Amino acid sequence: MLTALAIKNAAPQPKAYKLFDGGGLHLIINPNGSKLWRLKYRHLGKEKLISFGPYPDVSLVKARKAREEARELIAEGLDPAEQRREARERELQTRERTFQRLVDDFLQKQEREGRAESTLKKNRWLLGMACDEFGEMPVVEIKAPVILKALRKIEARGTYETARRMKIIVGSVLRYGISCGWIDADPTPALNGALTQPPQKPRAAITDPEKLGGLLRAIDAYEGQASTRIGLQLLALLYPRPGELRQARWNEFDFSKAVWTIPAERAKTRRPHRVPLPKAAVAKLKELNALTGSGDLILPSLRSVKRPVSDATFTAALRRMGFAKEEMTAHGFRATFSTLANESGLWNPDAIERALAHVEGNAVRAAYARSEFWDERVTMAEWWAEKLMNLCNSGQR
Repeated sequence: MLTALAIKNAAPQPKAYKLFDGGGLHLIINPNGSKLWRLKYRHLGKEKLISFGPYPDVSLVKARKAREEARELIAEGLDPAEQRREARERELQTRERTFQRLVDDFLQKQEREGRAESTLKKNRWLLGMACDEFGEMPVVEIKAPVILKALRKIEARGTYETARRMKIIVGSVLRYGISCGWIDADPTPALNGALTQPPQKPRAAITDPEKLGGLLRAIDAYEGQASTRIGLQLLALLYPRPGELRQARWNEFDFSKAVWTIPAERAKTRRPHRVPLPKAAVAKLKELNALTGSGDLILPSLRSVKRPVSDATFTAALRRMGFAKEEMTAHGFRATFSTLANESGLWNPDAIERALAHVEGNAVRAAYARSEFWDERVTMAEWWAEKLMNLCNSGQR
């Protein structure tokens, strides 16, 4: 049995020699004075060696503990050297599996799925901020406090909605990591309630019929791009989400059946949504087709026909016409329709909600509200188009 004193006093000799402690554990004294711990053992009938490291970094007590752990593995039929190699590989793999790498894989998957470029751009931006904070960390080390620290920095700027969206997309990435076998759990649910919830401000919308008539006349007289004018008129007539209209393609419109089908990948609800086209909308679309029908997009950018107009186009047009952000927004046309359609008392509220592609929040009620209320919505679409025309003409002399 070795002692700490004997090890300390062991002097180098011209040739390396060994000091034995028992059970296969020994210390090699090299001519240069270095001292290395090794264990000799047998596995599956073969004699093998494993190194425990240099003395004094590895003391006698630590070397003996390592020997006992190795002997336990051998008793279980395992090879200590192989177990150590696998542990090193797992450690290396863990360090290589960073959040940044997972983000790259996640975004590539979204690209293969054909996600809208606007969605990809937004996700890249949000995840870029997350990667700035913990992109180089192994995914297994990213816990709720790490994510919250990054989100607090976003909140400190007063951008609470950005922090909320970043939490959601980080959770999506981490759940993708679970499916890839990189991690076992998503820590973001633990952050529920941890972020600042700002007061909800509804998007500005004109709901007064007289003022709505003034808005419609202002749009008719808009002196900017003709396609922008028609786009605003279609927002009023069809009340879609602005992004759904901006990214619409001509092959989504069936003029013979008077229907616009928004595909699932572009719809907010991630399910196809059919929009009945009143005669006035068909006329506007045909007018627009004469301008942009040679391309795929109905509202292409002036810079590239392969890209839609920017999300600021409609807002900028409203501002040019003198409507402040507190008065009207591009998204506000949806609230305009919803308010006036409900106030009319003519239509089933569920038909109005379905026309707006709203998802029923009550799961039980949703199971019984599968109808599209299509016939009612077709009639309602013509009623709405006629109402807009009357409001627009009411101020003309």
